[in-house]
Amino acid sequence: MAKLSIEEEFIIKTLEEKGGKLNYRELQTLCQEEFEGVRLILKKLKEKNIVSYDGTIPDYSADIELKR
Repeated sequence: MAKLSIEEEFIIKTLEEKGGKLNYRELQTLCQEEFEGVRLILKKLKEKNIVSYDGTIPDYSADIELKR
């Protein structure tokens, strides 16, 4: 598997700490102090089959779920 970016690792760690599932807005709030572009990072994580959510890019009401 390709090496994960710092931002990707931060999102994975945050999801793990919160039981593997978070609403997009909650995740955005937790990440906003660290970096921007949460949607694009989530899209990359979905392409790597690490997270799941409905649609191609998560909307504000999406539930983000860790797959591993």
